[in-house]
Parts: sequence; C-alpha cells; structure tokens
Amino acid sequence: MKAEFQNTPPVKQKKSLLESFKHKWSNDPLFSILIALIVMVILQTLTLGFDYGSVGEWFQAWINNWINILRNNAGVGIVALGMTFVIMTGGIDLAVGSTMVITGAFAMYLLDTGSAGILGAIGIDGVPAIILTIILVLGFGYLLGALIGVTVTKGMVPPFIATLGAMMIFRSVTQHFAQGYNTTVPMEFLQISSFKIGNLMIMPIIYWAVIALILYYVSKRTTFGRQIIAVGSNERAAKLSGVNVNKVKLRVYALMGLLVSIAAIIQVSRIGSMDFSNAGRGMEMDAIAAAVVGGTNMLGGRGFILGTVYGMLIIAVMNNLLNLFGVPPFLREAFKGIIVIVAVLLQRKEKSV
Repeated sequence: MKAEFQNTPPVKQKKSLLESFKHKWSNDPLFSILIALIVMVILQTLTLGFDYGSVGEWFQAWINNWINILRNNAGVGIVALGMTFVIMTGGIDLAVGSTMVITGAFAMYLLDTGSAGILGAIGIDGVPAIILTIILVLGFGYLLGALIGVTVTKGMVPPFIATLGAMMIFRSVTQHFAQGYNTTVPMEFLQISSFKIGNLMIMPIIYWAVIALILYYVSKRTTFGRQIIAVGSNERAAKLSGVNVNKVKLRVYALMGLLVSIAAIIQVSRIGSMDFSNAGRGMEMDAIAAAVVGGTNMLGGRGFILGTVYGMLIIAVMNNLLNLFGVPPFLREAFKGIIVIVAVLLQRKEKSV
C-alpha cells in the first residue's frame, strides 16, 4: 500500500483565471501590450461618444476616426518597423527624420513640373517619371542607410554617434540646397496616398500593413531574422557561430534607409510638399517609443514586429486622446516619455524575475 501511494503522480492544481492572467501578463509581452491597446481603444471609443442619430452613424464616425488615426501614423509606423530591427541588433538610428527630409526633397526635385524639375528637364514626365522617381528615391534611401551601416561597422563608430552626425548632415544639406524652393508635383503622384478604395483614403494604411506582414515573416521565418536576434543577443557568440556580424548590421541599416524613403514618398504624395525645416522632427523618438512599448529590448536581442504595431497604435491613440482632451502640444511629449520609461522599467523587471 505504501509503494502504491508513493507511485501515485501528484495532482496538478488548476490555476484560477486570475492566476492565469497574471502569469500571461508577466511572461508574454505581446499579451500585456495587447491588453494595454484594448484599454486605449475602449477609452478612444468612450471619448468619441454615442450621441448619434443611429448605430450606423456612430459606426461610420468610429470607422472614420480610426482611419484618420491610422493614416496619420502610417509613415511613422513603417519607420518604427525598421527601428525594431535596428534596436534588436543593439543599435539605434537617430537620423530617420532627417533621412526622410532628404529623400523627400530628392523626390520633389525629380518630379517638379517647374523649371527645377530634373526628370522634366530631360523629357521624362507622366507615369514613367513617377515610376522612375520611386525607384531612384528607394535606391537613394537604401544607399544613405548603407552609408550609416558602413560608418557603424567598418568605421567602428558607435551607432548613437554615427546616426546623430547623419541626422545633422542630412537636414542641414537639404535646407541649404532647398531654401526658397517651391515645388509643384504632378497630380498623378498624389494618387499614391490619396487613391480611394470605397470612398476611403486608406492607401498609406495598406502600405503599412503589407510591410508589417513582410517584416514579420522576415523576423520569424528567415535566416536573416535569426541572425539579427543572434547579433543583438551576443555579438561575440554570433561571430563564433559563423554569422557575419558586420554584414547583418549593414543590411539592417540599409533596410532602415529603404523604409524611411517609403515613408518620405507617402508623406510627399499625401500633401504634395514637405517642410524641410520641421518635417520628420521627433520621428526617431516616435519610432523608438513604438518599438520599446512593443516589447523590443533596448539592449538588443529581442523584438516583436507585431508588438511594434501594437506600440505604434497605443502611442497614436494616446496622441489623439490628448488632442481631444485639449492637452497642450508640449506636454504630449511628456506623456510619451513617461510611457517609454515605464516600458523600459518593465523590461528590467522581467529580466530580474
């Protein structure tokens, strides 16, 4: 009897719903971020109110509100996806705002229908000019990102310093050559962002979603995605495992430049111009905030593309709510800073558990 009692397997106690929630909240970053996003969505819905003539009118207003939020943040959302990869390698990119300005200016110079237009001067216009512009701008952005990558890898300059220098160089050069420049881009180019699907201007949202899906696949299913994690987790161990660390970092920064150039094309095609002095200012902070809030570790080695999308949505809704509540613009940045600090503190708590 004693032997039979000793061989009886222990009975597993069933966790309560609250315990399961606490466990998932503490151990699954995406779950906790999703819960935070759901809370923000509820707050956004309550703020919108229900004073409408019918459920259909309320739902249409709710949809329009969300389309505006998503469309206004699509460009930063795309940049945040690239920033996730950069941070996962243990790096940072402070030059994204200035890169957007210089690539946007390049697009406008190429397309300008006035006397300063480069493509028009050589007899290329219409759809061929738009296609060629997109190709050249994407290539230019990729090249700028690659130059930053070379500075970080071959020049062995810390990413913070390399991208800080690039941030100042790109914007100042653009402002010098574009001062007093008034552009006129073709109406066809504006359709890149303003083309309507069912009377809804959602093209920037579609670009963001498609790029997020592609990068999600890259992070989860490709060798490159695994190498990014390996480099950020332990660079020396990655080298000993045969990973070309410098090549991975170079490709990540080049990808960052490519994504920023896509954001620049979306920006120019949305409004038909660009403020070279102020466009992109603070974009690096928004992108970093979205990635960190989304669970990306600032020390590298961990990041979630889906989490970054959630993080960007949380920040976008927060900005919208602060705007609706009449919070002064300067104080809105303080709220964003608090969220980033709290997100990093939570990451440190996870490591200590």
